[in-house]
Amino acid sequence: MKEIHTEKITEAIKNLTQETNFNIPDDVRNKIIDYREKESSALATGILTDILKNHEKSREKNLPLCQDTGLPVLFLELGQNVKIIGEDLGTAINKGIKQGYEEGYLRKSIVQPPIFARKNTEDNTPAIIHTNIVEGDKFKIFFAPKGGGAENMSYTKMMKPADGKEGVKNFVVDSVKKSGGNPCPPVVVGVGVGGNFEKSALLAKKSLFRNLYKENPSDKLNNLEQEILQEINNLDIGPQGLGGDTTALGVHIETAPCHIASLPVAVNLQCHCHRHKIVEVV
Repeated sequence: MKEIHTEKITEAIKNLTQETNFNIPDDVRNKIIDYREKESSALATGILTDILKNHEKSREKNLPLCQDTGLPVLFLELGQNVKIIGEDLGTAINKGIKQGYEEGYLRKSIVQPPIFARKNTEDNTPAIIHTNIVEGDKFKIFFAPKGGGAENMSYTKMMKPADGKEGVKNFVVDSVKKSGGNPCPPVVVGVGVGGNFEKSALLAKKSLFRNLYKENPSDKLNNLEQEILQEINNLDIGPQGLGGDTTALGVHIETAPCHIASLPVAVNLQCHCHRHKIVEVV
């Protein structure tokens, strides 16, 4: 049995809050460069160049990529042979969030209760935590500070099984079309298909952690992702909603078994910063 003290978890979370807000992932940066090279709009090319410059300044000066430093969302993969020692796991995670946002001078955006008073919790907690027990003795943290602009452009639909592939494709493309410039494109599109109402949303969000250069292991899903991506980039929404060929950097689809009478579909977007990171606590 492998033991991991919650002090290590708190420290890892504290570091993640700042690393994700200051440093754009390499795959995101490179994908923006790729799209800039083939962008036909001069305005869109200029916007993509400015986005890259801003990302570089953020990394150099340890400044937030965006003024909206996000609601912390975590997916935990906890090996069944790992024993967490110390304080409560949720307490340790939220302590790391609090420390990271305070020490990094990151904006606190969480309010409670959500209706009526909406008083700021003043430390950006509590985080949204999803825990999955897996085989082995490893503890992985999938961390994403989700900004309001992209998160607000989320959609779910309980489709009919007969809607099939075309129904899913049309729903995803229409969701991005309705979102327009609100999620700060170019976006990354997470899609969850199957499970049930809440499972499809979790699949959509978790799919966003996949590297933009890693193809879907399913040939059929990979082809569908490319079809959807092409249709989205034909919408002429473009960077920051000002037109162009680059509305999305990628489409990621995750699936799960579902009821014979259902076809749940969810869409969750990330902005051009696409802040996320996966770490293993040892």
